[in-house]
Amino acid sequence: MLEWLSDNRASIAAVLILAMIGTFVWSIVIGRRQAKLTANDEVFGDPVRTKGGWYWAVCGVSALFLLWSYYSWGVGRAYFPNAANEMCQIAKLEEAVSPIKAALPIGSRYYKSTLLASRNSDQLDDLEAQLGGTVFADAEKSELLDVIGQVRELIANSSNPTNMGEEPKAELLSLAERLNDLSSDIAAGPHGLTPSDEALAQPKWGTTFTEIPILPITERGMLFDTASVEAAEIAAAFNKIRNKFPANDVLIDDIKTRIDALKEINESGEFDELDRADREDYVKAVERIFKRLDDGLIFPAAALEDVGTAIANLDAAASDAQGGLRYADALFFPGPGIVKSRTQCTEQGAARWLPKPTDVVATFARLANPDVENGGGYRGFPLLWWDWLPIADVIAFFIPDWIADVWPGEYASHGPDGTITPNFKDNLLAFAQGDVSLGYIPMLDGHIWDSLFRVLVALGLGIFLGVPLGLFMGVSRFFKSFFDPLIELYRPVPPLAWAPLILTIFGIHDDGKIFLLFMVAFAIMVISARTGASGVLLSKIRASHSLGASDGQIMWNVILPNAMPEILTGTRIAVGVCWGTLVAAEMLAGTTGVGFIENIARTVSDYELIWVTILIMGVLGLVFDLIMRWIIKRTIPWRGMG
Repeated sequence: MLEWLSDNRASIAAVLILAMIGTFVWSIVIGRRQAKLTANDEVFGDPVRTKGGWYWAVCGVSALFLLWSYYSWGVGRAYFPNAANEMCQIAKLEEAVSPIKAALPIGSRYYKSTLLASRNSDQLDDLEAQLGGTVFADAEKSELLDVIGQVRELIANSSNPTNMGEEPKAELLSLAERLNDLSSDIAAGPHGLTPSDEALAQPKWGTTFTEIPILPITERGMLFDTASVEAAEIAAAFNKIRNKFPANDVLIDDIKTRIDALKEINESGEFDELDRADREDYVKAVERIFKRLDDGLIFPAAALEDVGTAIANLDAAASDAQGGLRYADALFFPGPGIVKSRTQCTEQGAARWLPKPTDVVATFARLANPDVENGGGYRGFPLLWWDWLPIADVIAFFIPDWIADVWPGEYASHGPDGTITPNFKDNLLAFAQGDVSLGYIPMLDGHIWDSLFRVLVALGLGIFLGVPLGLFMGVSRFFKSFFDPLIELYRPVPPLAWAPLILTIFGIHDDGKIFLLFMVAFAIMVISARTGASGVLLSKIRASHSLGASDGQIMWNVILPNAMPEILTGTRIAVGVCWGTLVAAEMLAGTTGVGFIENIARTVSDYELIWVTILIMGVLGLVFDLIMRWIIKRTIPWRGMG
């Protein structure tokens, strides 16, 4: 069933998108209708006015889903399932002719020959200007100036149309004719071209690690795939064309001879180390420019006009052959489209890093599969499941080993026969270390549970220790003056600044992460409880004293209830900060947890997995927040009602 859902995720997305469009429109209609009904009964600023409004929540969720589907190409894949494969074949053609386009002012402002001539001329100007300050003798400077002049002559000769030989002219003309023939073939359409059985057997778009099937699966795709093969052969022939002619050949031989002579002087002459290095660097710079021009890659601009016209015709024919795909691409595939690189086609723009909603769900379903042996979970560990946990391990987590150390007596020693008879102290140590069999209990297990466990334990410790201290700091001069500098010393430091130190001391195990989260939660709870306690109205305190209440009764029945709004708000904040800090700590060091999954996914650029972890963190954070809202509503229902 899951495999069928995965293979047909595009069709499922098509239904969901239509449903979300209907939901979006329906929620707006309901919202406007409710606004008219209550327009005369509500005033701006009334907190009660914010209650309800579930239809606007539905509107926001549906709008977010539609935007996500659009910019991730989810809409395009749902209603144009073959578009990506056809765009891949078009990208193949574009990749094939890219060497030819690189030589033309297509996608850039200048011919490649123009850029080569301009860049090399500028470098020759710089070398000529530097020559006066070099260590060369006057005769050598004159020789170098002549060589630079000859290199300039190479550029001028190659740029002059009258110097171009008949052979490269004929080759460029033939290449233009081949491009025009290819344009005619594309314009004629895919007559007789059918996809192969191998192509049709490829997995659907987005269902495997290879995002887009590379073999053509439609007649239009076959047309562009066939054209790309011919275009690649034409481009290979273009790359072999050189603008060489006898006049330049004689000049090239003379320049080589003169440069070799200068290099020989540098090697055999008696110069100090710095002078020799300067001379060699200068001659090498001249030689580098000369070698770039020796290949005959500079053509007269007019010589490439026919090729440019043929490429323009090819682009026009390819655009016409795309038909309705052009409009689908423009409307439903935002971004640069698809690029062919080496052996695969890849989505570009937002679709590259923003996976489609159904792909994220499919990845989550694979991770949520508890059958680790058959590909479920992540790195041999389930996402969220249960396992039989030894009771001894639970006890060992809460009981420190030093309890056995402080118990009176000595640990057992081996007897004359080499055997050891454990005494009570040994049994107590084994109990504290979890080395006894006490049975098993079912316990949650997996990456999500590990993250939840670390947050809940740290948050519980932070509340248990931070709230009492904060309350006493709010009512006691000693507690406030003694503990305030200690708390404020470390509280402003970002949690991640402590992470390397704490993880180095405790290692990558849970105790280090829990201690780091405890530091975060403890400071927040202390400040929240102190603020709540110090904000109690003095009239309530004096009224309690006049009624004969003791200090304990005042703390429990007056100060604590009045501080509860601040304490619960602090708890709500602490949950969010602990959750964010935990993920960062798991990314720095850990072998399980949601942050660990995201860190591994980041290193391999698995965007779908990254988004799965982000959504898991968001959903769990939302669940935590909803729980805190419910607790606040039940515990302090009077808040905001005064």
